[in-house]
Amino acid sequence: MQISTKCSVAVHCLIFMYEARGIAKVTSNLLAESTGCNPVVIRNIMSALKKAGLITVPRGIGGAELCAEPSRITLYQIYTALEPNGLSSLIGIHPCQGRACPVAQNIRMVLQPPYRQIEDSVRQTMESITLQSMIDEFERIVHPSKQEPGF
Repeated sequence: MQISTKCSVAVHCLIFMYEARGIAKVTSNLLAESTGCNPVVIRNIMSALKKAGLITVPRGIGGAELCAEPSRITLYQIYTALEPNGLSSLIGIHPCQGRACPVAQNIRMVLQPPYRQIEDSVRQTMESITLQSMIDEFERIVHPSKQEPGF
């Protein structure tokens, strides 16, 4: 059970885009350098984010940008852009229903409700986390002196 690293690479790219706005043209090569990923992997991630309407990338000239305010982009939107069926396969059930054993014949029906409940809980949590909250955390870590006194 693991959420693929594509999601963390995508969040990295989105925070980079936000931080670079007005400073640098964000290209797949620049993002590849920042993430340590192959530019082809970055282009595939960017394509999925663009298709989901989370970013825009002008054809030919590059320069990826966010399509919405970071407070309106959730971790769930980012994740599902990259893994459309990801949560439904978050926890797998082994294939065994063709066996004579009554446990094997019924284990899928036993496990589906609790697994669905876990998936719903993960989805709800991911929907409550915004790109803005992750940017805020990044800013807090990078610029700790900008924090309010007493907080």
